[in-house]
Amino acid sequence: MKSILNLENLTISLPHKLCFEDFSTTVYYGEKIAVIGRNGSGKSSLLRMIANIANDASCSHVTQVIEGFSERSGGERFNESLSEALGQNPDVLLLDEPTNHLDIRNRKSLIRMLQNYHGTLIIATHDTEILRNCIDKIWHIDNEKIEIICAKFDDYMNELSAKRNAVLRQIELLNTKKKAMQQSMLKEQERSAKSAASGKKKLENKRWLNAVFDLKAMGAEKAHGSKMKDIDAKKSALSDQLEGMRTSEIIVPKFSLPCADSGKKMLISIREASVGYAGKTILNNINFSVMSGERLAITGNNGSGKSTIIKAIIGASTIEKSGDWNILNKKDIGYLDQFYQTLDQEKSALETIVEAAPNWTHADIRKHLNDFLFRKPEEVETKAKNLSGGEKARLSLALLSVQTPKLLLLDELTNNIDMETKNHIIEVLKAYPGTMIVVSHDIDFLNEIGIDKFYEI
Repeated sequence: MKSILNLENLTISLPHKLCFEDFSTTVYYGEKIAVIGRNGSGKSSLLRMIANIANDASCSHVTQVIEGFSERSGGERFNESLSEALGQNPDVLLLDEPTNHLDIRNRKSLIRMLQNYHGTLIIATHDTEILRNCIDKIWHIDNEKIEIICAKFDDYMNELSAKRNAVLRQIELLNTKKKAMQQSMLKEQERSAKSAASGKKKLENKRWLNAVFDLKAMGAEKAHGSKMKDIDAKKSALSDQLEGMRTSEIIVPKFSLPCADSGKKMLISIREASVGYAGKTILNNINFSVMSGERLAITGNNGSGKSTIIKAIIGASTIEKSGDWNILNKKDIGYLDQFYQTLDQEKSALETIVEAAPNWTHADIRKHLNDFLFRKPEEVETKAKNLSGGEKARLSLALLSVQTPKLLLLDELTNNIDMETKNHIIEVLKAYPGTMIVVSHDIDFLNEIGIDKFYEI
């Protein structure tokens, strides 16, 4: 097999952390490689580095968030960039989260293209369908290193899960053993105390007896302490093993997104409406309403006008609209768009929340950020522009929850987030008691968060 790229001792260090170091491998023509890992692990940075150092191979790189074409949807932007990339007939095609903005039809088309693609493919993705059907090798970025797995994704995940469960069982057995030893020691101490008291009453003149009991107790405590240290050492070693097996599905972030009670009433009513840009109508005959507590999904093909409706609801100045729009106060609406434009890119996570909650104490702000997984000083002090897509998603949710909205508008929320974050966000939104309007192509996600009403364009 012909080699197409030789990577030697690659290291990526971002302003606030080390992603990985000393990664070396050879990439062969025709290989289909997936780069997986948690948000912020360095997947996008690795693709950019490969694009810049591939001297002997032509590379086409389609990035995660595509600039330009401002009036086009994310899916349209991706298709435009992918067509341009394929037109260059590259030796290596680099794709960064390509299914993020695609509707169902375009997503299936992309997967067929990837399955039939004859060149070398390196793709950063959390998409399990792509991982299962289009990939023959995995680069897993974790714990500041890259592991190369020459196996199918499901086989790798099943093996990892089995190993992890075995280690968890061992830890549980050690915990049980430790608890039994502690109970045994307490009983032994009680017996020793009773024996000493009894002996003291019967033989008050033989003070040496108390010393004997003390020596026995000391010996028992020493042996107990040695066994406990041995258990703790074994648990520490097993915990290290667990850390090495961590996948993007294992960590459980702790979020909090409570909602103010809005009472049962009409929040949105749109009748005989249209939306567009600069004199160009995108969509006519818009008719739907949303009651408090309802969960509405707006679905349709890329470019059909889904995001445009959302922007019209929040009163974006670039949107032209006509018809009858009855919408609750803007201050009661929370909005998260797929490009995280609600964030000031020059502000850190800490500065973002300080500005949103000026009356909070520093401790309250750090606790709030901690709930959204911004824990280390370097994490809370990093500017938004230097955060990964998933980190921006978490910061946007943290910002939304400072003043909980009555209506939550979510535009392709599952784009740019890893599996662990997606799974927990599902749990957060399932418990969220407020009203939601969601734009998403991810049918499983919509089902999980309890969408009870659809408006199809």
